[in-house]
Amino acid sequence: MSVRVESKVHFTHVGKRQRKLSSKPLEELTESGRIPRITRMLALAHRFDRLIREGTVVDQADLARLGHVSRARVTQVLTLMQLAPDIQEAILFLPRIQDGREVIQEHEIRPIAYTPDWKDQRKAWVKLVEAKFPARKVARNAKHEISD
Repeated sequence: MSVRVESKVHFTHVGKRQRKLSSKPLEELTESGRIPRITRMLALAHRFDRLIREGTVVDQADLARLGHVSRARVTQVLTLMQLAPDIQEAILFLPRIQDGREVIQEHEIRPIAYTPDWKDQRKAWVKLVEAKFPARKVARNAKHEISD
């Protein structure tokens, strides 16, 4: 007599070519909701910057041609790189949007990015976040994260 046992097995990637056995399917491991557009734009700005630094593309005009967008739009996206590092970190870790509209819009961030002094940027960022997330407090330390 043989016994047959069936079970679903889930693997998660730990690193290159390494997998880890997981008891939960991938759907349960990933957060629900969508990544905010401003977060995606900042990640794209970092990607554009790397492509230019590595010489994969010649310049911003080359990026615009490849992406079928205007040179002005590429400049707008790359301007996000001028934000203070802690503001960039806060943007990259904004909470996912479960439903409805974006809370922080790119056009609200651009004036902050155009401000050359990081101290002034941080003040403007805190003011924006407190206006957008009135029930939450913004940490007034170096990270300026949004916390409950």
